[in-house]
Formats: sequence, structure tokens, C-alpha cells
Amino acid sequence: MANTVENESVHASWGWLALLGAISLIGGILALFNPFAATMTAAILAAWTFVLFGVLQIVQAFRVRGWGGFLWALLLGLLTLAVGISIIAKPAAGIISLTILVAIMFLVLGVVKVMYAFAFRPLSGWGWVLFSGIVSLLLGVMILADMPWAAATILGILLAVELLSNGVFLLLIAFGLRGAQRA
Repeated sequence: MANTVENESVHASWGWLALLGAISLIGGILALFNPFAATMTAAILAAWTFVLFGVLQIVQAFRVRGWGGFLWALLLGLLTLAVGISIIAKPAAGIISLTILVAIMFLVLGVVKVMYAFAFRPLSGWGWVLFSGIVSLLLGVMILADMPWAAATILGILLAVELLSNGVFLLLIAFGLRGAQRA
């Protein structure tokens, strides 16, 4: 019975998913047309996320004061809060720092994917894992090679790609649910 009710409520929500998908697509298109503004938006959102996480981490640390990891939890909260406040105070420096972190993330992911590819070599499809790793490595190198100029737009472009892919995903699911509801 629960599955029937669940399925009916999911099918009935296709309109909301379509609306979210459309909003995400519009946001992605706007971000592509103004990647600098999208980069600033991404940096400010990240900063406030760090502030919120930092405050919550500090509160949590004091809630478990008797725990052996109290000091580490408190320090993590203070550090995260400081990072957020720092990005809010100096968004340009924050954008550069976040862009360098993104580039490093691409490089690390690229190395890991290449290592996985060779570990999966006997399996079918390992070449796609290798390809994905090489793409990640190239993205990391390209971002670092174009610093600090890349910092002005790369986060906005990545945000645009995420919003566009999310919008397409949500619309596909919404219209799939709508079709299933009619059947």
C-alpha cells in the first residue's frame, strides 16, 4: 500500500519537478551569459555556506564538550567560519582561492580516475574511466595555467554547466512521470 501512495505522490509532483527544471535551465543560461556574475554568486553562496557550517560545527562542538574530539571539532568550526567570513570580506581573493581549490580537485580526481582505469583494465569500459581521468587532469591544468584570469569566470561556467545539466535531468524526470501518470 505504501508503494502505491508513494508512487501516486511522486507522479503527481511532475509539475513541480518541471518548474524546478525550468528554473535551473534559466539560471544556467543566465550564468553562461554572465559567468563573472555567476562566479561572484557562487563565491558568496560558498562563503555563507562556510559561515553556516562553521557556526553549526561550533555549536555541535560545545554540545559534545566531554568528547575527546571536542578541540578538533571546535577548531574545524572556527576555521570554516573564518574561511566564510574571509570570502565575504574579500570576494576577489576568495574567488581565486576557490578556483585554485577547484583546479586541485580536478587534478586529484584525474589522478585517482587514471589509477582506477589501470586497475580496471581487465574490465570492459576501463577506457572510459581513463578518458574521464585525462579530461579531469586537463581541466585542472588548464585552470591553473590561466590563473588568475580563470578565476573570474571558471566557477560561474561550472555553475552554469551544473544548472543546465540539473535542469535537463529534472525536466526529463518530470516528463517521464507525466507520461507514466497518463498511462
